[in-house]
This record gives sequence, C-alpha cells and structure tokens, in this order.
Amino acid sequence: MAGTDCMKDRIMAPTNSSSATPAQAWDKRGWRAYPRVQMPDYPDQPGVAAVEAQLAKYPPLVFAGEARRLKASLGEVAAGRAFLLQGGDCAESFAEFSADNIRDTFKVMLQMAVVLTWGAQLPVVKVGRMAGQFAKPRSAPTEKMGEQELPSYRGDIINGFDFTPEARIPDPQRMLAAYTQAAASLNLLRAFSTGGYADIHRVQSWISDFTGGEEAARYRDIAERISDAMAFMAAAGVTSETAHDLGKVDFYTSHEALLLEYEEALARIDSTTGLPVAGSGHMIWIGDRTRQVDGAHVEFCRGVQNPIGLKCGPSISDSDLKALIAKLNPENEPGRLTLIARFGAGSVGDHLPRLIRAVREEGANVVWSCDPMHGNTIKSASGYKTRPFDSVLREVREFFAVHRAEGTIPGGVHFEMTGQDVTECIGGVRAVTDEDLSNRYHTACDPRLNASQSLELAFLVAEELRNRRVNGASKQAKAG
Repeated sequence: MAGTDCMKDRIMAPTNSSSATPAQAWDKRGWRAYPRVQMPDYPDQPGVAAVEAQLAKYPPLVFAGEARRLKASLGEVAAGRAFLLQGGDCAESFAEFSADNIRDTFKVMLQMAVVLTWGAQLPVVKVGRMAGQFAKPRSAPTEKMGEQELPSYRGDIINGFDFTPEARIPDPQRMLAAYTQAAASLNLLRAFSTGGYADIHRVQSWISDFTGGEEAARYRDIAERISDAMAFMAAAGVTSETAHDLGKVDFYTSHEALLLEYEEALARIDSTTGLPVAGSGHMIWIGDRTRQVDGAHVEFCRGVQNPIGLKCGPSISDSDLKALIAKLNPENEPGRLTLIARFGAGSVGDHLPRLIRAVREEGANVVWSCDPMHGNTIKSASGYKTRPFDSVLREVREFFAVHRAEGTIPGGVHFEMTGQDVTECIGGVRAVTDEDLSNRYHTACDPRLNASQSLELAFLVAEELRNRRVNGASKQAKAG
C-alpha cells in the first residue's frame, strides 16, 4: 500500500495553460468563498491559522500513487470486475484509540472480504472508515440534557464528547491530535497489510471459528466451501510462501471530508502529475448534508484527484445529481466517483431507480454502493439510538433487486462497524435485544454493527452476489 512519490505543498495548481481544466483552475483555499454548512465557528481564529500552518508543514498521511491505485481499482468496480467493501467507525474517538481496536476492525474487514470474494468470484477492494473519520455532521446545532442546552458534539477533531460548556467549544488543537492518531493508525494498518497478519489462510481459519457455533450454523456450508478452496490451492502448491500476494492485502483509508480547514492544510501537489491531491486519506466523501452543488464541500472536493464518494439520500433531486456528477467528475473518469445510496429499508425502490436513470441519461461512469446504516436509525424502547439488523439487511437486498431490475451493477457496500463486541445494533444471529443495548453501548455517535453482525452481513451479501452471478451465467447460457 505504501508509495514512494512525494507531494509538494502549493496553494494553487499550475494555470499556465490557456486550456486549463477545472482541476487546474482550482485553488485549495477557494472553498472559503462558498457557503459552508456543518462546520464549526472557531472562537480562536489566530489559533486556527497557527494549526493550519503547522499541518501544512507535516507530511501527507497518504501518497498520491496510493490514491491513483485505489481509483484504478474502483474503475474495475464500476465495470463489474471487482466489488467494494467500505467499513469502519461511525466517528473515531481519541479516548477509544488503541492498537487492539484497529487490529480487531481490520481483522473483521478481512474476513468480510474473503466471504464476499467467494460470493462474487471477484476481487474485493477494501476501504476502511479509518485514520481520518473524526468529524460528524449533526441534525441540529445544539442538544439538550435535562434543562441544559449546549452545542452539538461534532466529532473529536472539533470538540469534546463530554456534556459541558468547556468541552463543546471548538478547539483547533484537536486537528493536531487527529493527525497524530491518523498517522499512527496508518502505520499499524500498513504493517498489518503487508506483515503476514492478512494471510488468507489465517483469515479463513477465523471465518471457520465464527461458523463453529450453533447460532451461525446456517453459514457453515459457505465456510466449508471456502476452506475446501484453500485446501485445493495448498495442494496445488499455491500458498503464501509461493504466491506472496496471498500473504498481504491492499487496504485503503477513507473519511467524510467535513472539516475543510484540516483538508486544505493536508492538500498537496503530486510531484508526479502536477495535480492536487488530498493528503488526508485515500478516498474522501461528501455527506448527504453537505452536497450543495455551490457549497464549500463540493468546491473543495472537485479539485483533488482522489476518488470521491457522494452520499445520496432521499432528498437528492435528479437535476442536482446530474450537476454534481458534472462538477465532481467532468472527465467521466472511471473510479473517480462513487455514489453511496442511503435511503432506508422500504424506500430504496422509491428513489434509486430514478437516480440510476439520471446517471444513465448522462452516460456517467460511477460506482454504485449501498449504505444501509444511515436510513435505518431508530430510537429503541429503552431510549437508545439503534439500528435493527433486519432493516440493514432489507435495504441491501432492495439495493441488489433494483440494480437487477435496471440491468446495472451493484458495486459495493458501506457499513458503520467495529471489531469490538459492542451492543449497539439489535438483531443478528447472536440476537442483541433492546435490553442488551446498555451492556456495551460505546459509540461516540451512531450505532455500529459488531464483529459478529458484520461477518453475518457479509455472508448474506455474498449470497446475493452469488445469486446474481449464477443468474447472470444462466441468462448468458440461454442467450447462447
């Protein structure tokens, strides 16, 4: 995953050509002239400027060559030759940061990827919501506890989780803490990715451990097929010793590009191509609340060369989607733009078909991904914010069904999940109930799937992928 190309820090990309492209005419400070939403008003502006200047001197967290490789892989997803798995924390926490937590989430994503590879019979592009997912948009600017009303918690990169007036003041120094944690996370992820921990045979044994219990017995057949495939490969002499790619993986990072002061400070010019790159993560996305066509977030993201995600909720119009596609991917570059659909179970059929048709009318090259988390948040009887596992699964199935009906490619899934044994989403084979939520409800923001629920969902998505593959082969045979 590591790259060797360096990136220089400049304010503006070169504009010495009379036929400058939109990216070349882009200024990384240009977003400041556009309307901004979901961003803090820092009371200490000199402090913000000092932190930005310090971050601008730091090395980028990721390299331009890595972002280009991810874009190429996502181009394969758009063409139906690979599948995207994107997952990780709702909001990374300074307090919960540890090597064990990073390892456990990485471990679950590896297991999910192997299961999905079996189902799709395609490579799985692995992208974590990690090493940068520190800021969160909120539905209201303030929140109440009893009689006290305070500014909303917006993620550890902005303010504190504690419900006190002091903690909720936006503090620019938090950007430096976020950078340090992101750098440490990336260092460990790179070591896990290439140091033998990701060996596919080790991952396959973890999957067998999951299906060993009676509650997961329904997935044992798939696990045994994966095990048989591993045994056949070993018998044929294909092992991590003889085929080194089996002992390592490409693993990329992503986050919502919400705090633009941080994003701007880490933007660089790629010395190889001369084009601007976001140095904060391999892939960045624009949220459903910040996707205004003439807003600050779209203006910043349009100029960097990284893969860009765009969350698409029920309120997005066909015309806005077309305008956003034109602005974010004017060259119609494969792998550049991932549309992340998030509608809620029961609502996918009301919105996704019209968006697919709008994309088709534009001839746009996009990756379609399903976020079944954000549209399925409810308040439980016990008062906890939660997500029913059955609703998450239903939205995924509806996503696949619509693409099957439209003849388009369901390219990926996007989950909020953790490798920890939390009790935040109800349901799953290990049956987290409303009464269980208080046991291990650790999220700083939204409820996440735990390790067992994440792997179970991977098995269920694999079944959808396998059915799609088998049905496609059957149609081809009949046509032939």
